[in-house]
Amino acid sequence: MFIIGDTLVSLDVLEKEFCCHLDVCKGCCCIEGDAGAPISEEECREVEKILPVLLPEMTKEARAVVEKQGISYLDPSGERVTSIVNDKDCVFARTDKNGWCYCLIEKAYNAGKIDFKKPISCHLYPVRVSQLPEGTRSTDSSVPRFALNYHRWDICHCARVLGKKEHIKLYEFLKEPLIRQFGQEWYDELCLTAQEWEKQCKQK
Repeated sequence: MFIIGDTLVSLDVLEKEFCCHLDVCKGCCCIEGDAGAPISEEECREVEKILPVLLPEMTKEARAVVEKQGISYLDPSGERVTSIVNDKDCVFARTDKNGWCYCLIEKAYNAGKIDFKKPISCHLYPVRVSQLPEGTRSTDSSVPRFALNYHRWDICHCARVLGKKEHIKLYEFLKEPLIRQFGQEWYDELCLTAQEWEKQCKQK
């Protein structure tokens, strides 16, 4: 692993090749799994603000879930995640007549109706950000406070195939969300680290 700023970055983030292939997967990551997407308290407040824009586009079942328990809940591990329908679909996911799944939040953002793109956990996927336990971090800025890891999921096989074909590294594919989360300076340092690591590997 490498340390960039206050974050431990898994070697997978620098080495693995990945590029979403929506023509194949059709965005099924929004409707697969047994829990919603991680969402922070601050993001929940942002989504609550734009909920009037989203509700008319949500399914009847999704609106019922939101009315009953809200836009999020705590999963068995105690992490706050977006609410889901039938223990599977994110309440903000919709599927069109061609079987393509899309995010209502991102759709509204792209249409210029709102200024919140989507939860950062969704934007960063398949990379996950986790906060290190209290015992492994401190107020000292030199001690890592977060960890960045690659989450491998079978449904993303097509993304790994396309990434390898196009020679796109995971950190390159996720440039926009990584800058959104950590800033341009942090991302620039990550790129330099990746380049140096690649040189070292070629010399071996």
